[in-house]
Amino acid sequence: MNISYVRGGFIAFAAAASLTVAGCSGGGADPKAEKPAAATSPSQQGTSLQTEPVSEEPAETIALAKGQKGLELAITLAERDEGGFLTVKGTLKNSSDSVAVLPAKMRGDETEVVKHGKSLGGATLVDSAGKKRYYVLRDTDGRPLTTTGLDSLGPGKSTAVFLQFPAPPASTTEVSFQLPTFEPATLKLS
Repeated sequence: MNISYVRGGFIAFAAAASLTVAGCSGGGADPKAEKPAAATSPSQQGTSLQTEPVSEEPAETIALAKGQKGLELAITLAERDEGGFLTVKGTLKNSSDSVAVLPAKMRGDETEVVKHGKSLGGATLVDSAGKKRYYVLRDTDGRPLTTTGLDSLGPGKSTAVFLQFPAPPASTTEVSFQLPTFEPATLKLS
């Protein structure tokens, strides 16, 4: 092995390492002075997972799907977007006086969806006039584009949910929303 090649490689490595260390240091400046003045601590930021402001008035229910043991899905939005998707939003509520364990069947039985845990991945939209069924969209890893991590709801508790489907053609004005273990609900599309 050529010693000059090894020595040259070591010198190049040492030079790169020293530049990296110099670039990472504060350059002698006071580290406290480098912090942004308007930073908030995690306790000041809160722990809410909501990304939308909470409205004072509850949204109007456009469809209601009733499930087993007091579960209800109140759909408040079914909106097409320009990208060719239909987003459905609503509230999943336990109207009973006991804890409701959410049925695993709600996620459907497709292998790719099942391996990503409990979700609303089994939901479909049925266009009877167009004779088509639309399934919840999945990302490139097979995860359903819907609320996930659903396990149980306490008595009287509710949680916001969403689902995304391919948008039916503009001529389709009505679909049947179907979720395993729930009664079908009719959705009017604008």
